[in-house]
Amino acid sequence: MSLFKPRTAMKPPGEDRRASPRRAVNARGVVCGMDIEVACLIVDLSDGGVRVRMDRGSALPREVVVVDVAQAVAYPAEVVWQRGQEAGLRQTGAKSLRGVTPARLVPARDAWLRAGGR
Repeated sequence: MSLFKPRTAMKPPGEDRRASPRRAVNARGVVCGMDIEVACLIVDLSDGGVRVRMDRGSALPREVVVVDVAQAVAYPAEVVWQRGQEAGLRQTGAKSLRGVTPARLVPARDAWLRAGGR
C-alpha cells in the first residue's frame, strides 16, 4: 500500500491544466463590484473562469460581476488573482441581462446599458 498517488494524471509542464479549456474572446466588458465599475477587455473565458484586462489598475473586491457588453451576459465571479491591470476570476455561470433581471444583477444591467448595451 502506497502513501503516494500515482502520477498518471499529470500533464507535461507548460500544458494547460484547467478542467475546461479556455477560449479567446477579446470582447469589450465591464467589471462591476461594490463601489467599482471599470471598463475591461474579456481576454479569455472557460466554463469555470474568465480573465480580464482592465483599462486601469484598480483593486477589485473579492466578488464581482463581469459584463460582456456585446452578448448582454453577466458572469458573477470571485477574484482568484490580480496582477496590475489583469485579473483571473472563477465564474459561476452566465446570466442574461435581457428581459427580467434578478435583483442582485441590477447594477450589472445598469452598467451594461451605460456601456451601450441594447
